[in-house]
Order: sequence, then C-alpha cells, then structure tokens
Amino acid sequence: MNKKKIVIACGTGIATSTVVADKVENICKKEGIDALITQCKVSELEAYVHGADLIVTTTVIGKKYDIPVINALPFITGIGEEEVLKKIAEELKK
Repeated sequence: MNKKKIVIACGTGIATSTVVADKVENICKKEGIDALITQCKVSELEAYVHGADLIVTTTVIGKKYDIPVINALPFITGIGEEEVLKKIAEELKK
C-alpha cells in the first residue's frame, strides 16, 4: 500500500487538529496504514491539499475538493468517534 497523505485542518491548526492527528495516527498504526499526516489552519488548506488522499477537519470547509473530506468533530465531542475512525480507515484503504 502506498503512503497516504492526510491533511488535518482546524480553525487555528494547533489545538483540535493535534487531538485529531493523534487519533488518526493511532488508527493508521492499528490498521497498518502508512500515512503522512499534516496539520494546518482551515484557511491554509489550499496550500496543503495537493497530492493529499484525505482531508479530516473539525470545522466547515467553504470549498469542494476532489478528495474525500471527513468531519472529525466527533473526536472533540466524543459522540460518534468510533464511526469516524472506521470511516477514515475505510477511506484510506481504498
């Protein structure tokens, strides 16, 4: 399997994206997915999506992209977290 490029975006590129990045890194390790994870502010997303396989975000993205976008707000609320982890793993295994 090729290395998957994942861009994680939140409002500031620091707090919530770090929480999400840790969880995404853990699911990738658990599922044997080789991944490069990059964090950014949602306002910087355009600069990071080239060549990406997946965008994971905790906020609304005002633009459509040609790659899947997964809402990771459940990682912050704790409600629906397992479903989102499963969806991320499934998407990266495609």
